[in-house]
Amino acid sequence: MGDQLIIEHLTKIYERGDVLALNDVSFSVEKGEFLVVIGLSGSGKSTLLRCINRLVEPTSGKIYFDGVDVTAASGAELRRLRRKMGMIYQHFNLVKRSSVLTNVLAGRLGYVNPWTSAVHRFPREDIEVALKNLERVGIRDQAFKRADELSGGQQQRVGIARALMQDPELLMADEPVSALDPATSHSVMKYLEQMNQEDGVTVIASLHFLSLARRYGTRIIALKGGEVVFEGLPDEIDEKRFKEIYGDEAEQVEIR
Repeated sequence: MGDQLIIEHLTKIYERGDVLALNDVSFSVEKGEFLVVIGLSGSGKSTLLRCINRLVEPTSGKIYFDGVDVTAASGAELRRLRRKMGMIYQHFNLVKRSSVLTNVLAGRLGYVNPWTSAVHRFPREDIEVALKNLERVGIRDQAFKRADELSGGQQQRVGIARALMQDPELLMADEPVSALDPATSHSVMKYLEQMNQEDGVTVIASLHFLSLARRYGTRIIALKGGEVVFEGLPDEIDEKRFKEIYGDEAEQVEIR
């Protein structure tokens, strides 16, 4: 299969507040994996995902995607790389007052501001693909509603349909279910699993809950204080190892 993503000695220091968010993080991801990153809030999970597509600038280290040095890319090359990387956010990141369909079509724009987009500016084939992607996540009938009329679980499915519009090779999901109840969490995770298994999309998801990580991940990385403290198979994390990663908060996070 070969490594699709290689991260070498990645370090991120937020100068404001002098916070060491990531400290010498190295790992690789094979094409077609479903990698789950676990760890407490503040452990560096979001920073890690955002460094991969350079929404956050790494302080030092290297990131290679499909053999290309992401950390050295700029301009058109960075935009091209980003188009291959879909992103799903914890709080959905939708334009609330726009229609569901417009939000999904924004995925065709790469990283252009979705506020400037309107349905009529898109080619008919894009609109047809958007409706197909909404059908795929079970909400085609919501296409012309405002995004903020939908439930949390439906809004996250809009986020998945938007990511699908990019036809991504890598999908990053940043705490995609932490705002959702357990049943809805599973329905959202199943769509990510479907993209991984049916479309061959590599998925990196940061999750809080060990049971979700074990159920969906093919491999798990744990971060603590910005460092990798575990890397292995889901069933290799026993309760003892889990408590080492989460410390005193282990009791509160394992509820799903």
